[in-house]
Amino acid sequence: MPVVLRAVNVSRFKFALKSARIAELLKTPPTSNKSWGAYFAEPQNAKRPDLGIAVAKKLVRRAVDRNALKRMIRNLVRAAQASNLHRDAVIKLRHAVGKTTRGRLRKPELSILRNKMTELI
Repeated sequence: MPVVLRAVNVSRFKFALKSARIAELLKTPPTSNKSWGAYFAEPQNAKRPDLGIAVAKKLVRRAVDRNALKRMIRNLVRAAQASNLHRDAVIKLRHAVGKTTRGRLRKPELSILRNKMTELI
C-alpha cells in the first residue's frame, strides 16, 4: 500500500502559536487607562513584533465600528513598533462606545479613543 503524504496547513500552526502567545500575554498585568488595556512583552522572534487586538461585540455593536477601531489600533501600534516600541502587544477595549449616539461610533469619540491609545504606547 503506497504512503500518501498529506499537505500540512502551516497557517493553522502559526495561528495556534500566535493565539497561545496572546493568551500568555493576557495573564500579565496590563498598562491601562479608562478606555484601553495594553499588554506588552518582549518579542519571541527578532524579525517583527506581534500584535493582538480584542474589541468585543458586546462593547461595540456595529461591525463597521469594530473594524474602524481595529484599523486605528493597528496603524498606531505598527507605527510605534517601527520607531520606538519593539515589543509584542495585545490591545483590549475596556468600555462600550456610542452610549450617547445609539451605539454608533462618531468622529469625536474616535479621536478621544485615539488620544487615549497614544498615551499608552
